[in-house]
Amino acid sequence: MAGAGVGHLTTLRQEFQAQVPGWVPLDPDFVVLASGVVEIGLGAALILAPSRVRPAVGWITAGFFVAIFPGNISQYVTGTDAFGLDTDRARLVRLFFQPLLVAWALWSTGAWRAWRNRRP
Repeated sequence: MAGAGVGHLTTLRQEFQAQVPGWVPLDPDFVVLASGVVEIGLGAALILAPSRVRPAVGWITAGFFVAIFPGNISQYVTGTDAFGLDTDRARLVRLFFQPLLVAWALWSTGAWRAWRNRRP
């Protein structure tokens, strides 16, 4: 997460701009920079958060992955090349990895377990 966030702010900035849907009413560069800062923060939280708040970090990270999914869909629908995804098939296959990232965020932080074990 933190590494991808740094990429948003530096060498991959233009690649990430290709994923900002045209219907987003903000400057694509601002969206990329802001999401990069969020990713760096989430990456740091995933590494440094004490165990009692890790489930919350997991839910927030999963929410972030859900929030950026429309960008991946937009890249597929518009046929925009970025990150070496230069075919419709490659862009489509990538869409199936987003739910895996959501699951990873929930599993690796114990968020899913904490939700299942919550007391009424």
